[in-house]
Amino acid sequence: MRTAGTAERTYDYIVVGAGSAGCVLAARLSEDPGVRVALVESGPRDRKPEIRIPAAFPKLFKTAYDWDFTTAKQEALGGRELYWPRGHTLGGSSAINAMMWVRGHRADYDAWGEAAGPEWAYDAFVRYFRRAERWTGPTPKDSVYGTEGPLWVSPLRDPSPLTLAFLAACHDRGLTGLRELNGPDHSGYATTPVNQRKGRRWSAADGYLKPAARRPNLDVFTQTRVRGLEFEGSRATGVRTQGGPGTLTARREVILSAGAIGSPQLLMLAGIGDPERLRAAGVDVRVASPDVGRHLQDHLAYAVTVRCPSPVTLTGADTLPNLGRFLLRGRGPLTSNLAEAVAFVRTRPDLVAPDIELVFAPAPFVDHGLTPPTEHGLTVGVVLLQPAGEGRIDLGGTAATTPPRIDPGYLTAEDDLRRLLVGVRRAEQLLATPALAEHVSGPLAPYPGVVDDETLAAAVRGSAESLYHPVGTCRMGADQGSVTDPRLRVRGTEGLRVVDASVMPRITRGHTHAPTVALAEKAAELIREDAR
Repeated sequence: MRTAGTAERTYDYIVVGAGSAGCVLAARLSEDPGVRVALVESGPRDRKPEIRIPAAFPKLFKTAYDWDFTTAKQEALGGRELYWPRGHTLGGSSAINAMMWVRGHRADYDAWGEAAGPEWAYDAFVRYFRRAERWTGPTPKDSVYGTEGPLWVSPLRDPSPLTLAFLAACHDRGLTGLRELNGPDHSGYATTPVNQRKGRRWSAADGYLKPAARRPNLDVFTQTRVRGLEFEGSRATGVRTQGGPGTLTARREVILSAGAIGSPQLLMLAGIGDPERLRAAGVDVRVASPDVGRHLQDHLAYAVTVRCPSPVTLTGADTLPNLGRFLLRGRGPLTSNLAEAVAFVRTRPDLVAPDIELVFAPAPFVDHGLTPPTEHGLTVGVVLLQPAGEGRIDLGGTAATTPPRIDPGYLTAEDDLRRLLVGVRRAEQLLATPALAEHVSGPLAPYPGVVDDETLAAAVRGSAESLYHPVGTCRMGADQGSVTDPRLRVRGTEGLRVVDASVMPRITRGHTHAPTVALAEKAAELIREDAR
């Protein structure tokens, strides 16, 4: 992998951010030996051993591999400021997440098609998932998965017996068992497909970037912060960096892949955004684009945690024998991604698609896993998939190193809390089934147990947390008010594109890594078409 020692500082494409999208773009664009590509990442190389160990991902939180963001106080959550981990290394959040490969529902992409054109609707978009996937499990003749892509997608190697009990509970409650979770309609339950190869994490950097690293036309700059964008008139011509090579020049395009927080921040620092807010922050207006930073959506989750009377959970699984099993054979409890199974359910029968996800973990997952559990327990995470409320990103200052102001607007829409409460009741019903009840011996704080709606609502407001899926702050659309057009070009500029979860017009019903990778696969195709 060529790094910052290169003398030449002019490239055809400069990609800012080596996360899920940036790794895809760097690999796909550099397949053409006639172009030069620079990938600029502010974090370090992905060398920390915990990155490889699936169950160790919480140990990466609040380290040098995490941006460690904090939201503004959330009035609907008791005035709390919430922790937002985001990946800060090669692979981005795919290097520190729970490795869940969940495409979402057909309705998600049909909504994108309504916003940005039919090429973004499900039937046209689904091929980009298959292009990315290398499925390693049983493959029925009509399997939805791709089998030759860069990203390994695998069944769990050693699921917990408690996970099998959760699946049995879903069956007993009348939910639909899914042969493959990632079909067009994921209503039902299944074990979680994961980005792992032989039991080890397989990030976007592993799948895309590292195979491309020896190409002479790809330079990767790590620990290099982009301080701002360079322009000639309305055309983006390069980036200014800190801790790296200085100014890099782009002959064709600058592509922001810095995520739903970083990409709008860089646009606003360049004077692209809401004129009133830019002037208030002390930034000269280059392009009036009021939607930059707006339409922020995220999945809010509440953990239903209960005690387990037997020592059969993942609590205390990080023993030397288990580490040996993992290192020697890629087996054992350390291959767990914690979120071992899911169920997608509707809070009302008239809904066209699920609006709640139930995520099962055979361990108590509290406070983001930052405090190792001392008791045996299990968790059913209740996730609000389609929040009606929205938030926004604003500048925190005029320097790129100043964290932006993050206001997710959690539970600002009246119906969001009601749907979360319905989801908690569904989780409680599953825990009460014979299949799971024998493994439950009472609530584990902060979950209060089965209580009245008013008490439960207070508990949700007091301890609900992010599921780490921010999107929408540079939304694409066919309308002139969108930040990016259907080809992901920034309106009002030339040579500037955004390719990451920030361009999603609507959050998906699931986890955002897979949609981001597929989106970047499509974007690479669009960029090559535009170059021709």
